Amino acid sequence: MAVLAKIRQRSALMIVVIAFALFAFLVPSLFSKGAFSGNSKDVGSIDGKNISFEEFRVKVSNVEKSQQGMTPTAAANRVWDQEVSIALLTAEFDKLGIRVGEKAIMEVLKSDQNIGKNPLFLNAAGIFDEAKFKEYFKSNPQQAQVLKDREKDAELNAKFQIYNNLIKAGLYTTDAEGKLKYEMEANKVSFSYVAGLYSTIKDSDVKVSDDEIVTFMKKNEKKYKADETREVKYVLIEDKASPEDEAEVKSKVTSLLSGRIVYNQTTAKNDTLPGFKAATNTIEFVNSNSDVPYDSTYVAKKDLPAVDADKLYNLAPGEIYGPYVFGNYYCISKSLGRKVGVNAKASHILISYEGTQVPNQKEKRTKEQAKAKAEAVLAQVQANPDSFLMLAFTNSDDSSAQQGGDLGYFGPNQMVKPFNDFVFSNPIGKIGLVETPFGFHIIKITDKQDGIRLATIAQKIEASEATSDKVFTQATKFEIDATDKDFDKAAKEMKLTIAPPVTVKVMDESFGALGNQRNIVRWAFESGTDIGAVKRFEVANLGHVIAKVTKINKEGLMTADLARAYVEPILKNQKKAELIKAKMTGTSLEAIAKATGSTVQQATDVTMQNPVLVGGVGQEPKVVGNAFALAAGKLSAPIEGNTGVYVVKNTSTVKAPVLKDHTPYVAQMKAQSAGDVNRVIPALKENAEIKDNRKDFNY
Repeated sequence: MAVLAKIRQRSALMIVVIAFALFAFLVPSLFSKGAFSGNSKDVGSIDGKNISFEEFRVKVSNVEKSQQGMTPTAAANRVWDQEVSIALLTAEFDKLGIRVGEKAIMEVLKSDQNIGKNPLFLNAAGIFDEAKFKEYFKSNPQQAQVLKDREKDAELNAKFQIYNNLIKAGLYTTDAEGKLKYEMEANKVSFSYVAGLYSTIKDSDVKVSDDEIVTFMKKNEKKYKADETREVKYVLIEDKASPEDEAEVKSKVTSLLSGRIVYNQTTAKNDTLPGFKAATNTIEFVNSNSDVPYDSTYVAKKDLPAVDADKLYNLAPGEIYGPYVFGNYYCISKSLGRKVGVNAKASHILISYEGTQVPNQKEKRTKEQAKAKAEAVLAQVQANPDSFLMLAFTNSDDSSAQQGGDLGYFGPNQMVKPFNDFVFSNPIGKIGLVETPFGFHIIKITDKQDGIRLATIAQKIEASEATSDKVFTQATKFEIDATDKDFDKAAKEMKLTIAPPVTVKVMDESFGALGNQRNIVRWAFESGTDIGAVKRFEVANLGHVIAKVTKINKEGLMTADLARAYVEPILKNQKKAELIKAKMTGTSLEAIAKATGSTVQQATDVTMQNPVLVGGVGQEPKVVGNAFALAAGKLSAPIEGNTGVYVVKNTSTVKAPVLKDHTPYVAQMKAQSAGDVNRVIPALKENAEIKDNRKDFNY
């Protein structure tokens, strides 16, 4: 049934409606991975609610199949996020008593174009007919499960819309908040200050221990909570062509230049076959001998291999160049002739009008107004061609205006037809006016490039079987030595480079510079893989990776060494602050400046909205806030700021004029809080008890 196939294919549409990717895909299939390795039959739980592995694996398979190229692990991660979101939101719906009726569910179903606009469900007026929709499934009881699944998704969707509206309604901005925003922008303070910057004390003069880092993190455990991770270092032994392999490929390519003698089994005689130079059918010869098929495209000089571009571009028709190396190939090329103007370079000024799909319109205008303006701009350009750049910058509705209208080089048919025809039918320097569906274009042709057509035989440079065997032997020996001896010592003895350690989470796919290496990550988390474990992996198109687990970090508080990069600067600044504050003695700014070896500086008309101190200091809200709190002429205690310790003296505070209406500021705050609804899921996850057992299953 075509309609049901479409409904199945489009079941992901509901995800777009609610923005949180809530719903599972409904295409029926079975997960191909087989049995799981753990003892539990649940892939995880959310606040005590278990997620069945059997249901989970079907959903993973559905997502994997519906998204071409998606890996099983990526699909599992997506479904897991969906399941967590659904469980948390469903619990919220139940707490709030959110219920939806049949009418609301039907409205959500109708929003799916494959249902709401499907001819099977439309009446004579072309409007969705609920009776026809129900009758279809009543007449096809075998499809009842499809409808049931879709209704379940639609119910969740409808509940979420109510929930979302409740949250938005609760995000209320008061007039008092608008008044505060106004005052933060308009109230101004001027003050004198002395700054003892943290940068005046060397980092080496303050030490931070691991115990201090741990103590600091324990005060804010949620911020420094870490997932379970493994640190793995590795050696990569590439399976690549040896110098002998390269020489053999080069020799093979070179031999194609001249004729060769081969034995003809049919005639029992030797035949002389022509080489590349004398081949009567060049294209057939290329396709018979090249790893890359013949390409008839004319190529501009700039697009040829950089090292050999000059020689290739200047070949006479029938002339051959090579062998030469291009990427991973040895090549020989024969010129099949040149062609004028294969690429063009042009600039334009676009004058669009209402109704055209142009996002950068500088002003609203009708088509007639746009044409009149385009003709006026064209007259200016023709009178003074050098003015094109500035006129494009000030008038063009295209994003290229920032580059003076320059579009760079492009080939035939890359631009809309009228534009393309003008550029490729006129000489360099021609200026004209062309109309396209985007509006009116004043076009200036600035350059053209000729191109050459090359028949190229390319044979890949790759490791021979003998070389691959040697690499395998070397990798196996290193794996044994690294297991029995010291990993670093074994690498040094075999003159191999150890890559920087990679830290991975349990469901990661990416493995440092090697990209997607899920098998290595999975091994690192397997039961029995302890610190010091070593294993060799064959990586397609790359070679052999010999990996060693160097650290196992359990879930919970980050380890001190991982957190040091984040926490150490904070603790060092705290210690520096104490040293600086000890020097800040005296009853005047001048005395404090002398004691700290600094100077008295001035800050004028600073606001809380933009609490920036000049001189490269940057944002210091605590300092500015304290200045506002002081009476005129009063001196503050030392203030620990972002960049140093400050003592300030209020010079003057200017209060903003009283406003009767703060509506514009209230509106600004409402706009700023519009995205707060998107923080719901992260907040629910942070407070939920989530157990993830996916590592125990075959993902």
